Amino acid sequence: MVDVGAKAATHRLAVATGCIQMQSATWHLIASGTAKKGDVLGIARIAAIQAAKKTSDLIPLCHPLALSRVAVSFEMQEAPVPQVQCTVTAETVGPTGVEMEALTAVQVALLTIYDMCKAADRGMVMTGVKLLEKQGGKSGHWVGEK
Repeated sequence: MVDVGAKAATHRLAVATGCIQMQSATWHLIASGTAKKGDVLGIARIAAIQAAKKTSDLIPLCHPLALSRVAVSFEMQEAPVPQVQCTVTAETVGPTGVEMEALTAVQVALLTIYDMCKAADRGMVMTGVKLLEKQGGKSGHWVGEK
């Protein structure tokens, strides 16, 4: 692991996003809340938060962080391609950033949607997982291309 012991504790924030594309019928199952396994987006939200908290257990050499906030939002987009977009904001006050926590949370949320809907649609595609923004630390504020 990289030694972050001498780095100042600062407010850190990271925003990540990604989408899962699916058939129209699958999109309607999620939107109507009638998926066989239950509330797809509610369970995906909890999975994302758990994933953010467990990132250091999943990613080798990733520092464990005391997260102060993990916010998960979903946007249902029916056209031009039926999809669900997930955006996660992770925050902490510490010596290292929260980019990995935000990215891991997005991917696990999308995987959870896949798992909950795979009986209806095995051809779902996860795409566009990326960091949108990070704040704090020595490198300051960074905003990616949308």
